[in-house]
Amino acid sequence: MSEESVFSRKDPWFTASVGLTAAIAVVAAIVGFVWLPYAQPGLRPSSLWDAICGAAGVPRARSNAAPVSADFVTSKAIVTSGMFDHPSASSIGHGATLALQCAACHGADGAGKADAPGLAGQYTGALYKELKDFKDGARSSSVMAPLAAVLSDSDMRDLAAYYAYLPRMNEAEVGTKRAAPHIVRYGSPLHNIPACGSCHDGLMAGAPWLKGQPSVYLEAQLAAFANGGRHNDIDEQMRNVARRMTAAEIDEAAHYYGTQK
Repeated sequence: MSEESVFSRKDPWFTASVGLTAAIAVVAAIVGFVWLPYAQPGLRPSSLWDAICGAAGVPRARSNAAPVSADFVTSKAIVTSGMFDHPSASSIGHGATLALQCAACHGADGAGKADAPGLAGQYTGALYKELKDFKDGARSSSVMAPLAAVLSDSDMRDLAAYYAYLPRMNEAEVGTKRAAPHIVRYGSPLHNIPACGSCHDGLMAGAPWLKGQPSVYLEAQLAAFANGGRHNDIDEQMRNVARRMTAAEIDEAAHYYGTQK
């Protein structure tokens, strides 16, 4: 019985398998790092090395082209978790005084109206962000813009603290509880739409609480995000979601949140 190793170069099966494996690796490398990068329309590499780096996930050579800027004002608000923890009594009291001019639209108890959102019990981060966006022009409103323009950063923080201090509406006052529709509970993975609650149930700083908000208002805001009329969302998060939602999904989401606590 021969004691010659199977890994010997004299073994024809060994040399053939190694050669075939090496050939497959070379062909795969050429296809993945050279042919495919050049085959992508609109992403022509400037050189062979650029194609290899791009396919490997390594940053390509820096472009000299000027960065593309939005032709509208974007949000400059910075909101972090814990940013508004433990507001003082004087802050809430000052916010209550400032809120007297807000009662005409948002109600004396902050419950809101059909075309104006309820502010009572809203997250402080969301309230502060929207006020700052109105002041900076990132969100447009003929009513809110002039009111926010005269507010200092401290005023906006105090207003946010006051409205967040108010209790939210009871479920019985809003309507009968109903099961969440598919778009709210699960989103639409095939259309890259996450579940609404993944952001709006207190899991993302700056995202507002939606339950109990007027359905008419919510539907109008989703439509504005979808057509680009509203663009104060960070990194186009809401615009990308609303553009992919069908009219029926927008209606379902708005009416569901409008009947919840």
